[in-house]
Amino acid sequence: MALLIAAGTAILTGGTASAEQGTALAATAGCGRTPTLRDGTHTIQSGGRARTYQLRLPGNYTSSRPYRLVVGLHWLNGSSNDVVANGFYGLQQRAGDSAIFIAPQGLDAGWANTGGRDVTLVDDILRAVESDLCVDTSQRFALGFSYGGAMSYALACARPDVFRAVAPIAGANLSGCSSTSQPVAYFGIHGIRDSVLNISMGRSLRDSFVRANGCTAQNPPEPAQGSGTHITTAYSGCRAGYPVQWAAFDGDHVPLPVDRNAASSWVSGEVWQFFSQFGSTTPSSNPPSNPPSNPPSSPTPGPAACRVTSTVNAWNNGLTTNITVTNTGGSTVNGWTVAFALPTGQTITNGWNATYTPASGRVTATNAGYNGTLAPGASVSFGFQATHTGDSGAPTGYALNGSACTAG
Repeated sequence: MALLIAAGTAILTGGTASAEQGTALAATAGCGRTPTLRDGTHTIQSGGRARTYQLRLPGNYTSSRPYRLVVGLHWLNGSSNDVVANGFYGLQQRAGDSAIFIAPQGLDAGWANTGGRDVTLVDDILRAVESDLCVDTSQRFALGFSYGGAMSYALACARPDVFRAVAPIAGANLSGCSSTSQPVAYFGIHGIRDSVLNISMGRSLRDSFVRANGCTAQNPPEPAQGSGTHITTAYSGCRAGYPVQWAAFDGDHVPLPVDRNAASSWVSGEVWQFFSQFGSTTPSSNPPSNPPSNPPSSPTPGPAACRVTSTVNAWNNGLTTNITVTNTGGSTVNGWTVAFALPTGQTITNGWNATYTPASGRVTATNAGYNGTLAPGASVSFGFQATHTGDSGAPTGYALNGSACTAG
């Protein structure tokens, strides 16, 4: 099992965005540069007027790796501050420092999207953020509640080549939909007793992407009124890489429903699991007609002496590990592999700046196409997200091109 997360970019011009499918994408301009953006409120000119958004960076942000990007959208009469206050619907804690979070502010505290102005706002924000920060542009996601759910649906319709997946919570078609002819991974969530936006509205949004994603039409089960539970259904028959999920819960118009006798909402865990399942490139609907005539060669090992540092950020049954390897030898390494042992129970689910194989046990990380050269004294950083069954410790037994590394 080989896992590769590559940096990516989309071309954003004239308020539109596109990305070539089926290929690893180029790094955003912010990769490898010292960032100027910081946590907080930022003002941007969009559509001839000043608009604002909130930005939250990972605690360990480094420009040497691409991050997921999550856009969180507020509800009617809510604000970007409200989205930040609830941790972007609970996803910020789940992300474990693996994502950049953005909360735009709607006009009149809503998302009318008149003339596409709010889609253009998101275009402009992405352009500004990605010119300064390192983003994996095949890992952009959007979610929101109520009017924010409607806006996340509008983004899926208008920018299917920009957003990998969306998760409208208690949404409806309030912000428009330019088209649903292109697939986007979709997770709809709605209460069966929603007194503001009837669940039929959420089903309608869902069904538009059931069709666009080529899924088998069905009427998924929903919980009984008074049960205090939720039922999540994964549709069958969907185009590879474009799943549709539907979660109906016994409740009213709320963003983070809680099952009876549960201590916290199930929404953040299920949405993050849905978002984080995807690899770093958008699936191709058509295979390439011809294989490359000159496939890349295997790395050429060079003399190696090395020093390694690693940091682990763990939560519940997940973690992220960031690794920095420094070439302490006297010769340039042209093509590197770093081997290490994962603690028992850890399994890599995705990674960045390297290819990982296998996903557990003794793992080998192999350089990406853009970071294979290590001059004497130079360092390279890479990392991965993994699940664990209780042992969230750091990897051990590092070796660069077969030579053991020292810690620190």
